[in-house]
Amino acid sequence: MHSAAILLSPISNFPPRIHLFHSKLQNFHPRLSLYTQPIKRMAFPRGLGFRISAGGTAVASGDGGGSGFQTLREYMGRREEHVGDELVVLFSHLEYACKRVAALVASPFNSSLGKDFSAAAAAGGSAERDTPKPLDIVANEIILSSLKNSRKVAVMASEEDDAPVWLADDGPFVVVLDPLDGSRNIDASIPTGTIFGIYRRLAELDHLPTEEKAILNSLQSGAKLIASGYVLYSSATILCTSFGSGTHAFTLDHSTGDFILTHPNIKIPPRGQIYSVNDARYFDWPEGLRKYIDTVRQGKGKHPKKYSARYICSLVADFHRTLLYGGIAMNPRDHLRLVYEANPLSFLAEQAGGKGSDGKARILSLQPVKLHQRLPLFLGSPDDIEELESYGDIQQKRSCCSHPVRSELSDPVSFSRNCSPSGATTTRLMDSATTSRLNEPSSFLGTS
Repeated sequence: MHSAAILLSPISNFPPRIHLFHSKLQNFHPRLSLYTQPIKRMAFPRGLGFRISAGGTAVASGDGGGSGFQTLREYMGRREEHVGDELVVLFSHLEYACKRVAALVASPFNSSLGKDFSAAAAAGGSAERDTPKPLDIVANEIILSSLKNSRKVAVMASEEDDAPVWLADDGPFVVVLDPLDGSRNIDASIPTGTIFGIYRRLAELDHLPTEEKAILNSLQSGAKLIASGYVLYSSATILCTSFGSGTHAFTLDHSTGDFILTHPNIKIPPRGQIYSVNDARYFDWPEGLRKYIDTVRQGKGKHPKKYSARYICSLVADFHRTLLYGGIAMNPRDHLRLVYEANPLSFLAEQAGGKGSDGKARILSLQPVKLHQRLPLFLGSPDDIEELESYGDIQQKRSCCSHPVRSELSDPVSFSRNCSPSGATTTRLMDSATTSRLNEPSSFLGTS
């Protein structure tokens, strides 16, 4: 006889009196649905089974004598991870924000909101591909509010904002993020995601004016990341992260509101059999990239089997599949942002044994010079990336203004530039000590 289970919508896991939507959207009140249905044991990775009781609690029962499941917070509390208390607090707020974004993405009301916004944008003459969508803006505000409440973040730099936002003078961390990647696909129920990277605040910049130290803290090299991750909003909500000791994925259990460790210590295969790229632009590609794709599709590359194409047009979804199955996820154009997308995902790829490249250089070796700097991006299996780079010309129409600066510069003086909303460029000369600090590889020992 099956036990009855009460299943709540994801929103019910959130604390009361905290609104999911922007204040202007409060006319929409999602109703919690309570229903009862029989539930059987669910299959779970590594032979672990779960039965959900009528009280909504997931009870573990394994066939291998395991100790049960492990939540994200429990994982971060392990001594061997060397994650300090302050980073645990930051992650608890970030985790909460992403659960709210997951509920927002799944809401039946976001479609009408998008249509109203599109009509307003069309009336205003705005038809840009990268024009912020309403869900991008709401997701950005949700995450900003949570990071501010944590009191652990000095500055947040977002793809949706023209300039970074200074939050707390004593916050030990810097967060860079893309709050909702792939949002234009939501109406078609295509997976979306949040991408984030975490750095330490550079205390030697504290004497600078707020705007300047906010920019410089946000322009740290990817080699300085102490943690990064993404949250995939799809058939399951998955938070994949690394603290510098491997890449691990946690799946949201909607019955408890916990992220459960489901993919410990992910290792990307040395070589895959899938490439992910928009090959509708095949005839715009440089010769090297066309030759590589033609070769692997025919099974004439270093791997004897023919490669298959899988392209979702959602960076987080394409990268997540590549991380699990191997191969390459790429965009050969100057399109993806170094600070908000390329650095955090390359950090995850390397921690899983993979590689992140702009087609010529390691992504984490590049020193950002602008907050919204764009570049080509190639992520995936190490053998596939090396074979692709051997074809030479694989970057599509790179403009000189977006070319990154290598962090191994021998010149002790460098410039950091940021474009203001008015289009003017502000430049600050950094001394050798600051330059060295920006480029120094991370050595995160968990002392917060």
